[in-house]
Amino acid sequence: MLSSLLIALSITLMYSAPLTLAAIGGVISERSGVVNIGIEGMMSIGALTGAVVGYFTHSAWLGLLCAGLAGGVLALLHAIASISFRADQTVSGIAINLIGPGLAMFLSRYFFDGASITYPVPEKLPKLAIFSYLKGTPFANFNIDVSVVLALAVVVVTWFVLYKTKWGLRIRALGEHPAAVDTLGVPVYRSRYACVIMSGILAGIGGGTVTLAVISQFTPIAISGQGFIALAAVIFGKWKPWGAYGACLLFGFSQALVIMLDGGVLHVPSTILAMIPYVLTILILIIFVGRSSAPRASGVPYEKGAR
Repeated sequence: MLSSLLIALSITLMYSAPLTLAAIGGVISERSGVVNIGIEGMMSIGALTGAVVGYFTHSAWLGLLCAGLAGGVLALLHAIASISFRADQTVSGIAINLIGPGLAMFLSRYFFDGASITYPVPEKLPKLAIFSYLKGTPFANFNIDVSVVLALAVVVVTWFVLYKTKWGLRIRALGEHPAAVDTLGVPVYRSRYACVIMSGILAGIGGGTVTLAVISQFTPIAISGQGFIALAAVIFGKWKPWGAYGACLLFGFSQALVIMLDGGVLHVPSTILAMIPYVLTILILIIFVGRSSAPRASGVPYEKGAR
């Protein structure tokens, strides 16, 4: 019984890490007043970049770094459209969600002789045996991916910056009343650019952890809806780092439940099991979307001088 619980916990943490990184990116962007529904596309290009760089360089860490940079590039496009040209942020995000997977598929076929699936990376992100000293107990074999620690560190740092620093206060004010922030001499456009790009970097790293920690290669379904689940976690978590992290743990547990039930004594069809995370996402949005209040200026293009 204890061994099964530890396995479920390990799977929960492993699958929640990519969601957490992407969700925190969404929190940062929306707190600054820019809706980023293009997280799915940024995760997709990050997943492909991480797999390609990890395969050719034999370095998972370099792959993860490049995955973040790739996500940041797509985020820059979203920032240019939504901040500089004041385009509809939802439409821009949808475009990113189309560009990301399409570009990832093209690059996969380019680098791997027309194949839509990359070769397995020779080196995945390491695992940490945090209870290895408890020999002879089920805890001795309990391992967590380093991506889990990275995701938790990002949550802590983001919370500290948003709520304990002057820069974090400015970010939160940007999402509520950017005109007032502008009168104080804070560069609204530049600050929003920084937040949106950081959102893309975190989403790209989240995608990279999928292909460098969860699985060992990029596939067309590697990021199947995880970006949208991360967005649901942002709403469920009420645009707060710890709230989003808790929501990601819940979604990670739903994936662990799928894996634990698959092939179990209940004989639940795999197609039904695969629906669980997405059905849970819909139910949570139905229940909580009316109770959550987004930053007032989120999704509203800012025009300097307007009041």
